This record gives sequence, C-alpha cells and structure tokens, in this order.
Amino acid sequence: MAASHRTPEYPVKIDSLKAIVTGGASGMGRAFALNLCREGATVTVADLSADAMAETAALAAELPGTLHTMEANVAKEADVTALIAGAAEKMGGLNALVNNAGIFRDGLLVRPDKKTGEIKKMSLDAWNAVIAVDLTGPFLCAREFAAHCVQTGTNPACIVNISSIARHGNVGQTNYSAAKAGLVADTKLWGLELARYGIRTGAVAPGFVDTPILQGMRPEVLEGMLKAVPLRRTASTEEIWMAVRFILECDYFTGRCIDVDGGMTL
Repeated sequence: MAASHRTPEYPVKIDSLKAIVTGGASGMGRAFALNLCREGATVTVADLSADAMAETAALAAELPGTLHTMEANVAKEADVTALIAGAAEKMGGLNALVNNAGIFRDGLLVRPDKKTGEIKKMSLDAWNAVIAVDLTGPFLCAREFAAHCVQTGTNPACIVNISSIARHGNVGQTNYSAAKAGLVADTKLWGLELARYGIRTGAVAPGFVDTPILQGMRPEVLEGMLKAVPLRRTASTEEIWMAVRFILECDYFTGRCIDVDGGMTL
C-alpha cells in the first residue's frame, strides 16, 4: 500500500493557538501562558487563585496575545465542563490544551516514629488529593477538550501534559509518581485514540525547575538535591517552555514524552 502524504501547513503558528493552560496563575503555568501571549496566541488561564490569575493577566496586558482567566478546580467534572465551554466562548474557539495544574502531598508510604515506634502511613487523603488533581484533572480536561474538538470539527488540535521525572518513582512521592507515570501512559493512549481526529498529544517531564517551590527551599537542601543532576543546576521555566512549544508546533509529534531534566536519573 502506498504511503499517504499530507502537505503540512506547519510548523503550527503559535499565534493561531487558542489555548487553555491549567494551573496557569503561577510557576511553570504562568510562564507557558505568558510565552504563548508573547507569540500572539489567545490564552485562557484556569486556576483556583483569583489574585494570582489577576497578577498573570497584568503581566500579559502589554503582550501581543490576549489572556483570559477562569476559576476552575480541574478535579471537579462540572468545573472542567464549564471551563471548556467558557474558554471556547471567550476565545472564539479552542485548539490547544496544556494540562499543567498539579499539587504535592509528599510522604513515605510507611515510616516508624523514631521516638514511639508507631508506624506512620501516607494517608488516603494525601493519595486521593494528588491523584484527583494530577491525574483525574488531566483526564477530565483532555476528555472534554477532545469532545469539543471532535464535535466542532476543530483540526488540528493539541494536548500537552506536564508530567515529571518523578514518574520513574521518587522516594517520598508514591502518590505523585503514580499520577505522573499514569499521565505519560495516557499521553501515549490518547495519541493513538485521537490521531484520527487530528488531535495530537505530548508530554513534558521536567526535573528540578526554578519555581517558587524550589526557591523556598533552604540553600543547603537544594544544593544536595542538585548533586543528582549532571548539569548541577535547576531548569528555567523558559527551558521547559521550549519543550512545550516544540510539541505544539511539530505536526509529526504525538504520543511521546520529552524529558527535560538536566540528565538526572531516578
């Protein structure tokens, strides 16, 4: 059978994107949203912090693109349904989704108390909270986004999932590692399922990134962590954006994960 060919109209132009960025009010999400606006895209930032979203909107005010904000909890189905519909209405369409929202509830699976010997356990609440936001949230957002694109005939479209090096299994992160590993598996599955509709998928797995979480660490703790990184430094949010941008722009990329971790191995 002869190979099929399609004349590409690519790379995808960033200024043609109408994108949702979840968790876009701070950290990496804010960097993604601002970089999209810097290139002329239309963006809807979804987050729970109205104040942080207002700060992000102010930073985007003088950029070529347009930034909207919507309060949404990605772990709640009704919120996600409203987000997809509302963002599409605000932006006059929707063709990109960056699943960035995430939380941590770190702890060892079990740990004997040094004084009492009592066995401390990771709580079910800590497990459920992380799985809800970091795995169920991307599932709901991707499902509703894909349904919108298929229903409206939006093609091409792209989903970018933000995973983590922790997907390989990081001590003290049973819940987070499980969620981020599952997200990469879903990226592959969705790539297979959604290609027929012109929807591509991709994941980015950052290592240590220079965000407020790491900036709040004691210097000696951070220095110890960075000994495991061959490049001996954190990544900038701009370096993670480069991987996100590649996925958004490259029409022949789908179902795969890009590691941006400074060469670190877990």
